[in-house]
Amino acid sequence: MVEDLRALSYGLGQQYFEERDYRGAIRALRPVVEETPEDVGTRLLLARAYYHAALLKPAEEQLLEVLEREPTEYYAHLMMARTLERQSRAEEAGKHRRIAAALTGDDELLRPHSA
Repeated sequence: MVEDLRALSYGLGQQYFEERDYRGAIRALRPVVEETPEDVGTRLLLARAYYHAALLKPAEEQLLEVLEREPTEYYAHLMMARTLERQSRAEEAGKHRRIAAALTGDDELLRPHSA
């Protein structure tokens, strides 16, 4: 029963995200992350929703949790770089861009994202 509810909330969060209703996605995904904090995929989607809703501090907090659990998750490093850049923290962002580029072998990731 609880598992079904979690799956439903995740699906709803994903649908909201795809529809660009980022705050709706946050409302649906936050309880899932609280219930299953080890679920890196859901946490990363929540971080992306926060980022797109311009809630940069909560996005950064979720990304830090993802990177603590999965330090080789290149996309989390890339999202962290973008999140830090939007907060005018380019030096910190550069570190995450370099890690993302090293993990993927894609030097394009070294270039700052135009928001």
